[in-house]
Amino acid sequence: MRLSRPGQVDIGAVLRDLRGRGLNYDPAEVGPRDWVFDVHRRSLGHEGAGPPEEGGLWQRSREVVAEYGFTPPETVRAYYERGSALLGRDVLLEARLPGLRFLMGVRVTSVRDESNADRTLWGWGYETLQGHLERGRVDYELVKDHRSGEVGFTARSHSQLHPRAPWWMRFGWRLVGRRTQLGFYRRAGELLARKGSVVEVPSGGARRLGVIVLDPVVGRPGERSG
Repeated sequence: MRLSRPGQVDIGAVLRDLRGRGLNYDPAEVGPRDWVFDVHRRSLGHEGAGPPEEGGLWQRSREVVAEYGFTPPETVRAYYERGSALLGRDVLLEARLPGLRFLMGVRVTSVRDESNADRTLWGWGYETLQGHLERGRVDYELVKDHRSGEVGFTARSHSQLHPRAPWWMRFGWRLVGRRTQLGFYRRAGELLARKGSVVEVPSGGARRLGVIVLDPVVGRPGERSG
């Protein structure tokens, strides 16, 4: 974890440095004592019954989830290498707390792609790397119920503030950290619902997916998408 000041950090260099870092916790440590478990669900809307429709709500929402395009920019910005494979991707998070910004690394360690007669599920999860102010894992799941046509988004996590965090960070976390964490999940669901509902229709009348531009994605040092 490092403090970030706008314009004074080479995001590309910090992102590349994550490649040599391992997880900052052992999953075997996770338990009810000293760990926080969260499950946040959000209904995104409905489409026709059955598997996901071509160009429908589920497919549009999947594009946003795959890009990590639902992060509320007032709380978290995410940077990763453009075109990198999702599984194994290193992501640099810029966490924004009142008056402070922190750079922390995570790695995508799982991707789920499942379908049966009842539902279609797709999602991915990341875990915290050495230097992160927290320890733990977050999983994002996009699910379509084939019977009702409902499309839902779920964020599951287990986390704790790093035991070696300095006293002032512990104080700040108790003051605003948990509230900010819960606000992130609420806003993420809101943004995904809004972005996934966007369908652009060109002048020719043919239907196509809405174009979603993720501002923080980094391709090379100094480059920003747009």
